[in-house]
Amino acid sequence: MIAFAPTAVFLLWFCWGVRQDRRQFRNAVLLGLTVLSLSFALLTQVDRLPDNLAVPVYALVFLVPVLAVVVLGGFLVVNGLTMVRKEGRRPANLLSGLAGIGIFAVLALVVTADYLGGSKAYRSFILAVVLITGYVAFLFLCFLVYAFLYGRIRVRGDVDFVVMLGSGLIGGERVPPLLASRLRSGLRVQERQIARGGPAPVLLVSGGQGPDEKLPEAEAMGRWLVAEGADPDLVLEENRSRTTTENLRFSRSLMEAADERYVCVVVTNNFHAFRAAMTARKEGVRGQVIGSPTAAYFWPSATIREFVAVFWEHRIVNGALCVLLAALAVVVGMGW
Repeated sequence: MIAFAPTAVFLLWFCWGVRQDRRQFRNAVLLGLTVLSLSFALLTQVDRLPDNLAVPVYALVFLVPVLAVVVLGGFLVVNGLTMVRKEGRRPANLLSGLAGIGIFAVLALVVTADYLGGSKAYRSFILAVVLITGYVAFLFLCFLVYAFLYGRIRVRGDVDFVVMLGSGLIGGERVPPLLASRLRSGLRVQERQIARGGPAPVLLVSGGQGPDEKLPEAEAMGRWLVAEGADPDLVLEENRSRTTTENLRFSRSLMEAADERYVCVVVTNNFHAFRAAMTARKEGVRGQVIGSPTAAYFWPSATIREFVAVFWEHRIVNGALCVLLAALAVVVGMGW
């Protein structure tokens, strides 16, 4: 059973990483490597299995991923059309549709490679596209699955602060549905803690004033919470931040000023929760991040945008690996 040794190592490493801090992207990669190594291990054992079990293993390792890729591509194209229809043609709204088209373009390139023939250089190009696409797809799946699992986190024990991250305002002064979802979730955290006999946590709303806004986002968020029944004395505003990093950095300063041993929970939308958690870890915020519901049609494009941001944050490592994969493709392709 030596074939399963890498799987055991990756699984133990993953569990250790989660126990140390759930807010690390490394955990997502380790989870993906665990599944990948398990698939290879199963393939090495197929010849020892009865025929009635060998076929399901082959299907699980080869057929299911191919079908999943085709279904995913179709889903993303349809979602892209939905995003354009409901949200307009802004570049961010085109991400899911473009990703779906990209998936089918790579599949078409692979399927037609033998028919098109071509030089060794052309074959090297196709192999480079496949390897780099596979690498990016692997990271995306790792991010997607782990972000989903991370989003299942529930608040345990009492917290001192509930930090709610801001977003743009409608008409420069009104809370949009996306932001209202965050505020509603944060208010529920406070209400549940009070209901079980714990101390009432402070609702810390975080968001500065954009150039097209009439007031700081934190002020609009505070007004919304008070209108929904929150105690004004338990609402604290951080009104300087312009980015998620500043949201967490400035909120941390306010919490530490009130209590150096604070414990908090950060609330954002579910598609943003894992990346916000990574940022919270980087900024030294003591608390996990939970996600509030987001409209289903909006989630795919938003998740792709979050992955692109994470990929770019690690651009040096990712760029180096992509260059190495391209070089490998040249070496292998020229040797065909």
